[in-house]
Amino acid sequence: MPRLQSDQPNQSTLKDLRKRAGLSQEALARILDVSGKTVSNWERGMSVASLTVPQMKALCDALGVTLNELPNDFSS
Repeated sequence: MPRLQSDQPNQSTLKDLRKRAGLSQEALARILDVSGKTVSNWERGMSVASLTVPQMKALCDALGVTLNELPNDFSS
């Protein structure tokens, strides 16, 4: 499967934000109620995240960012 391209190269990736928050892929996956493989796929650009509003709120809380600070593209 081809890697999805980022449209904002200077923006932090999900992986960057996750690591800054001190979270493993598995820990973030548990918070969002998804699999670790799903988080890995997002970070590698192999799939696009489709999150509910409660999941987006949990993601922002876990990463310590606002919705506007989340990258439009989660891959690195």
